[in-house]
Amino acid sequence: MQKKDFFGRWVALRKTNQVMVMDEGLFSKRAALEVQKNIIICNRCGQKTPKKRAFLPNQQYYCPACIMLGRLTTQHILYTIEEPNLFLDIPDPLTWKGELSKNQLRCSNKIIQIQRDNKNFLLWAVTGAGKTEILFASLADAFKKHKRVCIASPRVDVCNELYPRLKAAFECVTMVLLHGYQAEKYEYTQLVICTTHQLLRFKGAFDMLIIDEVDAFPFKDDVMLMNAVNSARKSVSSLIMLTATPTHSLMKQVRRKKLEVGYLPSRYHGHELPIPKIIIRTNWLKELQRGKICNKLRKIINSWIDNKEPFLVFVSRIDFLRDVNLVINKFVNGRCEGETVFSADKERIEKVQKMRNGTFQYLVTTTILERGVTFAGLNILVLGADDELFNSASLVQIAGRVGRSAQEPDGDAIFLCSRKKMTVVNAKKQIILLNLKGRKIKNESLFDVPE
Repeated sequence: MQKKDFFGRWVALRKTNQVMVMDEGLFSKRAALEVQKNIIICNRCGQKTPKKRAFLPNQQYYCPACIMLGRLTTQHILYTIEEPNLFLDIPDPLTWKGELSKNQLRCSNKIIQIQRDNKNFLLWAVTGAGKTEILFASLADAFKKHKRVCIASPRVDVCNELYPRLKAAFECVTMVLLHGYQAEKYEYTQLVICTTHQLLRFKGAFDMLIIDEVDAFPFKDDVMLMNAVNSARKSVSSLIMLTATPTHSLMKQVRRKKLEVGYLPSRYHGHELPIPKIIIRTNWLKELQRGKICNKLRKIINSWIDNKEPFLVFVSRIDFLRDVNLVINKFVNGRCEGETVFSADKERIEKVQKMRNGTFQYLVTTTILERGVTFAGLNILVLGADDELFNSASLVQIAGRVGRSAQEPDGDAIFLCSRKKMTVVNAKKQIILLNLKGRKIKNESLFDVPE
């Protein structure tokens, strides 16, 4: 391994391995696991585990909490070298030639200042507001100053979508994409795009850390991942959080003046969010299990197929995927192609790409595609929107997949329910309110807490 592989990063090596003895003074090291009377403490993820649960047959212990990053045992030592910010001078790193709207520009300028002042900031922006483009100027400013930056998201699909966009916007900046499905080997780069779990590998690395979809599972309310954020950033650094549906705890910090906020309730193209249509059909699930679709849905899906419009069908549980896809396949009758996709699907990335390039016209999906992905001209159907798995925030995010393109800003968002439920009604009300706020925003401050 090279020294740069250790910059701002925990590297786990077995105690028997020797690490560049002549330069050992460069390294900080610590035991991977601390063994106490009844528990073991992991120094990579910070989690405590009862000794009985962590015991190995060879009389050693391991950490089950962060095993997805590779098994860490009492036979390992964690090595790191303090982040040196060894990056090339890039006078003009931003190669993106697009333009921001007036309100996007105001948020962009604010984030530049936040980044320079090493503060924390929440950008609360409606789905399709152009959050990524709003970040470009602050990223360019950071890169010019040799700062190291990370953009992390809880969702793999969000990372996969961000990477090519950032690659095109910053052609001369070194960057790497890191997540559990990625075969690309780790390299020391100025920009890291990764899932939030990958932050556990870093130590005091980032001058600017951006968390996209900060309210999404599995990041939301996960103490281990919150600790990973604090560990991965430098003690003097900026933290930018992005979301369209902020959590109660984030808004509590905002209202107590402990967190600055930028509020953008309008989309970059100026068109309003499509308002979802709620369809009540008490026996829709029984009909589906008999291989039938109600006439109203038949007409809607037929129009999507005839007009060659892509669509996502959301279900609440993995168990429903196969049955729903069989019915859709039977109904489609060879007129277009589609598939199912879920979080543990080994072909997940390939299927999403086929949807993106038009090979598939539809996907039957779980909530893994509720946020952070963009398909032009998309329509969505949520089967069982009144299921407990779908809360108001997730339904707003799902509806937000529609109309994201300036060329095709409209589309259908259909919520099929067996009963009228407040989470569904509230999601629709939130979207109506966002559209109203978007119309009024010209006369309001973007940096005050909205009512």
